[in-house]
Amino acid sequence: MRLENITSAHNQKIKDLLALQEKSKLRCEEGLFVVEGCREVSHCLDAGFVPRTLFICGAEVASKERTLDSLNIGKKPLIIVLESVEKPGNLGAVLRSADAADADAVIVCDPLTDLYNPNLIRASLGAIFTRQVAAATSEEAIAWLRSHHIQILTAQLQDSSLYYDTDMTGPTAIVMGTESTGLTDIWRKAADARIRIPMLGRLDSLNVSASAAILLFEALRQRKSQ
Repeated sequence: MRLENITSAHNQKIKDLLALQEKSKLRCEEGLFVVEGCREVSHCLDAGFVPRTLFICGAEVASKERTLDSLNIGKKPLIIVLESVEKPGNLGAVLRSADAADADAVIVCDPLTDLYNPNLIRASLGAIFTRQVAAATSEEAIAWLRSHHIQILTAQLQDSSLYYDTDMTGPTAIVMGTESTGLTDIWRKAADARIRIPMLGRLDSLNVSASAAILLFEALRQRKSQ
Protein backbone atom coordinates (compact mmCIF):
# COMPACT_ATOMS: atom_id res chain seq x y z
CA MET A 1 0.00 0.00 0.00
CA ARG A 2 1.40 3.40 -1.02
CA LEU A 3 0.97 6.20 1.49
CA GLU A 4 0.76 9.84 0.51
CA ASN A 5 0.67 12.83 2.82
CA ILE A 6 -1.75 15.44 1.46
CA THR A 7 -1.09 18.88 2.89
CA SER A 8 -3.15 21.17 0.63
CA ALA A 9 -6.90 21.44 0.12
CA HIS A 10 -6.08 22.29 -3.50
CA ASN A 11 -4.68 18.81 -4.08
CA GLN A 12 -6.44 17.26 -7.06
CA LYS A 13 -7.32 14.12 -5.13
CA ILE A 14 -9.11 16.21 -2.53
CA LYS A 15 -10.98 18.08 -5.26
CA ASP A 16 -11.99 14.79 -6.87
CA LEU A 17 -13.13 13.41 -3.51
CA LEU A 18 -15.29 16.45 -2.79
CA ALA A 19 -16.80 16.33 -6.26
CA LEU A 20 -17.62 12.66 -5.80
CA GLN A 21 -19.22 13.44 -2.47
CA GLU A 22 -21.41 16.23 -3.82
CA LYS A 23 -22.46 15.09 -7.30
CA SER A 24 -24.82 12.17 -7.84
CA LYS A 25 -24.19 12.17 -11.59
CA LEU A 26 -20.44 11.81 -11.07
CA ARG A 27 -20.94 8.92 -8.63
CA CYS A 28 -23.00 7.11 -11.25
CA GLU A 29 -20.53 7.83 -14.04
CA GLU A 30 -17.45 6.79 -12.04
CA GLY A 31 -19.04 3.88 -10.22
CA LEU A 32 -17.59 5.22 -6.98
CA PHE A 33 -18.98 6.69 -3.77
CA VAL A 34 -17.66 8.10 -0.49
CA VAL A 35 -18.07 6.56 2.97
CA GLU A 36 -17.38 8.62 6.10
CA GLY A 37 -16.91 7.35 9.65
CA CYS A 38 -15.17 4.32 11.16
CA ARG A 39 -18.39 2.45 11.91
CA GLU A 40 -19.79 3.09 8.44
CA VAL A 41 -16.54 2.01 6.79
CA SER A 42 -16.49 -1.14 8.92
CA HIS A 43 -20.02 -2.09 7.85
CA CYS A 44 -19.11 -1.30 4.26
CA LEU A 45 -16.12 -3.66 4.37
CA ASP A 46 -18.16 -6.38 6.07
CA ALA A 47 -20.66 -6.16 3.20
CA GLY A 48 -17.93 -6.97 0.69
CA PHE A 49 -17.32 -3.54 -0.82
CA VAL A 50 -13.74 -2.88 -1.92
CA PRO A 51 -12.17 0.51 -1.13
CA ARG A 52 -10.10 2.08 -3.88
CA THR A 53 -8.62 4.87 -1.79
CA LEU A 54 -8.56 5.54 1.95
CA PHE A 55 -8.40 9.11 3.28
CA ILE A 56 -8.15 10.12 6.92
CA CYS A 57 -11.55 11.80 6.55
CA GLY A 58 -13.36 9.26 4.38
CA ALA A 59 -13.08 6.21 2.05
CA GLU A 60 -13.61 6.07 -1.72
CA VAL A 61 -15.32 2.74 -2.55
CA ALA A 62 -16.33 0.98 -5.75
CA SER A 63 -20.13 0.86 -5.85
CA LYS A 64 -22.28 -2.21 -6.48
CA GLU A 65 -25.37 -2.37 -8.64
CA ARG A 66 -28.30 -3.09 -6.35
CA THR A 67 -31.12 -4.83 -8.19
CA LEU A 68 -34.12 -6.96 -7.28
CA ASP A 69 -32.33 -10.02 -8.62
CA SER A 70 -29.62 -9.56 -5.99
CA LEU A 71 -32.07 -9.94 -3.08
CA ASN A 72 -31.94 -13.17 -1.10
CA ILE A 73 -35.08 -13.66 0.97
CA GLY A 74 -36.44 -16.40 3.18
CA LYS A 75 -39.86 -18.02 3.41
CA LYS A 76 -41.55 -15.18 5.34
CA PRO A 77 -39.70 -12.02 4.37
CA LEU A 78 -40.43 -8.61 5.82
CA ILE A 79 -39.69 -5.90 3.29
CA ILE A 80 -39.96 -2.12 3.29
CA VAL A 81 -40.78 -0.45 -0.03
CA LEU A 82 -40.28 3.29 -0.43
CA GLU A 83 -41.69 5.15 -3.42
CA SER A 84 -39.92 8.32 -4.57
CA VAL A 85 -38.51 9.27 -1.18
CA GLU A 86 -36.46 12.37 -1.91
CA LYS A 87 -34.53 13.24 1.27
CA PRO A 88 -31.39 11.16 1.84
CA GLY A 89 -31.71 11.65 5.60
CA ASN A 90 -35.19 10.11 5.62
CA LEU A 91 -34.05 7.12 3.59
CA GLY A 92 -31.07 6.65 5.87
CA ALA A 93 -33.30 6.74 8.95
CA VAL A 94 -35.65 4.14 7.42
CA LEU A 95 -32.65 1.89 6.81
CA ARG A 96 -31.71 2.20 10.49
CA SER A 97 -35.22 1.11 11.47
CA ALA A 98 -35.07 -1.75 8.97
CA ASP A 99 -31.83 -2.92 10.55
CA ALA A 100 -33.23 -2.62 14.08
CA ALA A 101 -36.28 -4.72 13.14
CA ASP A 102 -34.12 -7.16 11.14
CA ALA A 103 -36.14 -6.56 7.97
CA ASP A 104 -35.03 -8.71 5.07
CA ALA A 105 -34.74 -5.94 2.50
CA VAL A 106 -35.51 -2.36 1.54
CA ILE A 107 -36.68 -1.66 -2.01
CA VAL A 108 -36.40 1.93 -3.20
CA CYS A 109 -38.76 2.60 -6.11
CA ASP A 110 -38.26 5.41 -8.59
CA PRO A 111 -35.55 6.92 -6.34
CA LEU A 112 -35.03 10.66 -6.28
CA THR A 113 -31.66 10.28 -4.54
CA ASP A 114 -28.94 7.77 -5.30
CA LEU A 115 -28.26 5.02 -2.79
CA TYR A 116 -24.69 6.17 -2.20
CA ASN A 117 -25.47 9.78 -1.30
CA PRO A 118 -23.10 10.72 1.57
CA ASN A 119 -25.97 12.09 3.67
CA LEU A 120 -27.86 8.82 3.22
CA ILE A 121 -24.85 6.75 4.27
CA ARG A 122 -24.27 9.01 7.28
CA ALA A 123 -27.93 9.00 8.36
CA SER A 124 -28.13 5.22 8.04
CA LEU A 125 -25.10 4.76 10.33
CA GLY A 126 -23.96 2.10 7.90
CA ALA A 127 -27.32 0.29 7.65
CA ILE A 128 -27.11 0.80 3.87
CA PHE A 129 -24.55 -2.02 4.08
CA THR A 130 -26.13 -4.19 6.78
CA ARG A 131 -29.48 -4.52 4.95
CA GLN A 132 -30.23 -5.82 1.50
CA VAL A 133 -31.20 -2.81 -0.62
CA ALA A 134 -32.44 -2.69 -4.20
CA ALA A 135 -33.53 0.08 -6.55
CA ALA A 136 -36.28 -0.51 -9.12
CA THR A 137 -39.28 1.02 -10.80
CA SER A 138 -42.63 0.59 -9.09
CA GLU A 139 -43.77 -1.69 -11.90
CA GLU A 140 -40.71 -3.91 -11.48
CA ALA A 141 -41.13 -4.05 -7.70
CA ILE A 142 -44.81 -5.01 -7.90
CA ALA A 143 -44.06 -7.78 -10.39
CA TRP A 144 -41.21 -9.06 -8.20
CA LEU A 145 -43.36 -9.06 -5.06
CA ARG A 146 -46.16 -10.88 -6.88
CA SER A 147 -43.77 -13.50 -8.24
CA HIS A 148 -42.54 -14.20 -4.70
CA HIS A 149 -46.10 -14.30 -3.25
CA ILE A 150 -45.47 -11.40 -0.89
CA GLN A 151 -48.53 -9.47 0.29
CA ILE A 152 -48.48 -5.73 -0.40
CA LEU A 153 -49.58 -3.45 2.44
CA THR A 154 -49.82 0.21 1.47
CA ALA A 155 -49.62 2.88 4.15
CA GLN A 156 -52.32 5.43 3.32
CA LEU A 157 -55.07 7.40 5.01
CA GLN A 158 -57.91 6.65 2.61
CA ASP A 159 -59.86 3.37 2.60
CA SER A 160 -57.51 1.81 5.14
CA SER A 161 -57.57 -0.22 8.35
CA LEU A 162 -55.59 0.36 11.53
CA TYR A 163 -52.17 -1.20 11.14
CA TYR A 164 -52.41 -3.39 14.25
CA ASP A 165 -55.59 -5.03 12.90
CA THR A 166 -53.75 -6.29 9.81
CA ASP A 167 -51.95 -9.64 9.72
CA MET A 168 -48.23 -9.16 9.01
CA THR A 169 -47.04 -12.62 10.02
CA GLY A 170 -46.75 -13.94 6.46
CA PRO A 171 -44.49 -12.70 3.64
CA THR A 172 -45.09 -8.95 3.78
CA ALA A 173 -44.04 -5.77 2.00
CA ILE A 174 -44.92 -2.49 3.70
CA VAL A 175 -45.11 0.28 1.10
CA MET A 176 -44.79 3.99 1.90
CA GLY A 177 -44.61 7.12 -0.19
CA THR A 178 -43.63 10.72 0.41
CA GLU A 179 -45.15 12.79 3.21
CA SER A 180 -46.42 15.43 0.79
CA THR A 181 -48.12 13.31 -1.89
CA GLY A 182 -48.29 9.78 -0.48
CA LEU A 183 -48.38 6.79 -2.80
CA THR A 184 -49.22 6.87 -6.48
CA ASP A 185 -52.20 4.99 -7.91
CA ILE A 186 -50.10 2.08 -9.15
CA TRP A 187 -49.39 1.05 -5.56
CA ARG A 188 -52.90 1.79 -4.31
CA LYS A 189 -54.29 -0.52 -6.99
CA ALA A 190 -51.72 -3.22 -6.31
CA ALA A 191 -52.42 -3.30 -2.55
CA ASP A 192 -53.64 -6.49 -0.92
CA ALA A 193 -54.55 -4.38 2.11
CA ARG A 194 -54.30 -0.71 3.07
CA ILE A 195 -53.13 0.29 6.53
CA ARG A 196 -52.87 3.49 8.54
CA ILE A 197 -51.41 4.75 11.78
CA PRO A 198 -54.01 6.59 13.91
CA MET A 199 -53.34 10.31 14.07
CA LEU A 200 -54.95 11.77 17.20
CA GLY A 201 -53.69 15.33 16.91
CA ARG A 202 -54.24 17.99 14.28
CA LEU A 203 -51.63 16.74 11.83
CA ASP A 204 -52.41 14.00 9.35
CA SER A 205 -49.05 12.28 8.88
CA LEU A 206 -45.77 11.28 10.46
CA ASN A 207 -42.27 11.50 9.06
CA VAL A 208 -41.75 8.48 6.79
CA SER A 209 -38.95 7.14 8.98
CA ALA A 210 -41.13 7.30 12.10
CA SER A 211 -43.96 5.55 10.26
CA ALA A 212 -41.59 2.86 9.04
CA ALA A 213 -40.36 2.18 12.58
CA ILE A 214 -43.90 1.83 13.94
CA LEU A 215 -45.02 -0.54 11.18
CA LEU A 216 -41.85 -2.63 11.20
CA PHE A 217 -41.98 -3.22 14.93
CA GLU A 218 -45.68 -4.10 14.76
CA ALA A 219 -44.78 -6.77 12.21
CA LEU A 220 -41.99 -7.92 14.51
CA ARG A 221 -44.36 -8.03 17.50
CA GLN A 222 -46.88 -10.13 15.59
CA ARG A 223 -44.22 -12.57 14.44
CA LYS A 224 -42.70 -12.93 17.91
CA SER A 225 -46.11 -13.71 19.42
CA GLN A 226 -46.82 -16.59 17.04
